[in-house]
Amino acid sequence: MVSLRFPFSFPQPPKPPRHSFLRPSYAVAAAAVAGGAAVAVGFIAATKNWTNPHSPFLESALNSLFSNHSSPLWASLSLADNSAASSVVDSKTGFSFPSVIGDSQQLLGIGLRRKAILGLKNINVYAFGVYADNDDIKESLSEKYGKLTVSELQEKDFDKDVMEGDICMTVRLQIVYGKLSIRSVRSAFEESVGNRLQKFGGSDNKELLHKFTSQFKDEYKIPRGSVIDLSRERGHVLRTIIDGKEVGSIQSQLLCRAILDLYIGEDPFDRQAKEDIRQALTSILQK
Repeated sequence: MVSLRFPFSFPQPPKPPRHSFLRPSYAVAAAAVAGGAAVAVGFIAATKNWTNPHSPFLESALNSLFSNHSSPLWASLSLADNSAASSVVDSKTGFSFPSVIGDSQQLLGIGLRRKAILGLKNINVYAFGVYADNDDIKESLSEKYGKLTVSELQEKDFDKDVMEGDICMTVRLQIVYGKLSIRSVRSAFEESVGNRLQKFGGSDNKELLHKFTSQFKDEYKIPRGSVIDLSRERGHVLRTIIDGKEVGSIQSQLLCRAILDLYIGEDPFDRQAKEDIRQALTSILQK
């Protein structure tokens, strides 16, 4: 409703998320901090598995970068080296995600957006982390879903309620592919978000789509390591921030849902990440 040099100055939380969700390495990190133990946590073997293609026609092929389905690929998590569990490392790309942003939004899961270029090779486009405010989650969803298991949630309208609820959430994109242009991002969102707007709201949403995509102006540069935050705030306001600079905000429940659907909807970019995020939400609700 959805930069990487980390120009942000989010306050560091006194402790990381309390859930024991996602990969075992993340659960170990959380338990270590919660217990105040000064112990060393083993890293999951990480490889900076990004590619740097040299074909001259790849740039144009990336214009529809995010619109097609990527192969599900879970980025396993490991404890950041010098930050004592204040951040989590995506072992597939080496990028670090803060465990908490904006004081109260906690990391639910990490995924990877990949793109097959001309059927020849897969490109790691960006890593993404999905965050949510625990209190908002409990306030909006506890009564209906608080006692259900993950498998039971799959039988319900849980994902829809998360996407449509007035819950503060952020999708943080960290650019992996070094040759990605802002024009490609804009074009990709025009297709992927446009399809979701049409799916949920009908065909008469061109003005809303243009208002969103026009925020990604040609003047912005997004080299490898850039961060794009797509944040849903109270009142269904979508705020877009690129490398620490706010570039626009739009009040629209439909647009917020369309953005979130890319990551936790019926046909997400990374299916395993969606399942881990759902499990994390369940853990929050059952506490």
